[in-house]
Amino acid sequence: MQTQLFHGLMWITALIVGGMIGLAFGMIQTLALRRNERLQLHGKLKSGWSVMPGSGARVAYLLVALALVQFICPLLFANGTQWLVSAGVVGGYAVMLTRQLRQKMAESR
Repeated sequence: MQTQLFHGLMWITALIVGGMIGLAFGMIQTLALRRNERLQLHGKLKSGWSVMPGSGARVAYLLVALALVQFICPLLFANGTQWLVSAGVVGGYAVMLTRQLRQKMAESR
């Protein structure tokens, strides 16, 4: 009974940690999007290619965050729970993308 409770707690923790990483990455991407839209509005964005360098750095930060979680809490990456962390990242980022989509649809009406 105790090991099942521990595994359940580990799974929930893995989903929450992954979700927090995904949400944080989504928020950073949203802030970058707003910054680029503001630059474009003021005519300071010269081309679409000038947006690209920052996105690589943001993806690198996401990978560093995932690596840190893996080294800080290795229990979250044992016995198949690494997939739950990944699912949490996808879920957290999907929440941010869904919010953006709803805002765009509300603005277009």
